[in-house]
Amino acid sequence: MSTDEWGDHDGAGDADGFERLWTPHRMAYIKGENKPTGSAPEDGCPFCRVPSLPDDEGLVVARGKNAFAVLNLYPYNSGHLMVCPYRHVADYAELDEGETIEIASLTQSAITALRSAFGAQGFNVGMNLGAVAGAGIAAHLHQHIVPRWGGDTNFMPVVGRTKVLPQMLGQTRELLAEHWPQP
Repeated sequence: MSTDEWGDHDGAGDADGFERLWTPHRMAYIKGENKPTGSAPEDGCPFCRVPSLPDDEGLVVARGKNAFAVLNLYPYNSGHLMVCPYRHVADYAELDEGETIEIASLTQSAITALRSAFGAQGFNVGMNLGAVAGAGIAAHLHQHIVPRWGGDTNFMPVVGRTKVLPQMLGQTRELLAEHWPQP
């Protein structure tokens, strides 16, 4: 894009020869949209709200008796899932045996589905327990399953602070649901 093509556009800044990928959806995360106002379920906890929605609307990929798998609204990579107990609980040590077992089982199923649907070559799996540990929603425990591929760390997030996701979240949910292992 030449300097002449930039013209005088509000918000475009000074012409510098760089093209820009605008990611306005990230501003919702930065501003705290969908973030609870407190630590109680009634304070807007999305992990308490999502199970009451239809799967496609809530981006739920699979449901168990004690826990469910849901796509991350602000994914690090395509297919970034979270496994959450239905019960509003913050600490892993507070899970009961059924929740612990089902979170482990859903995590295994998520890995299997991500390998099948996307050919994931590796995974980052883990929990951030507490706000000081990096939990965006600290009051409701959730385990991240982030699929990884050789070379998936490229210049976009490093230099451009931008992730490129090749499909809409609804399409990702449908594909993972199709590949979810059946009990």
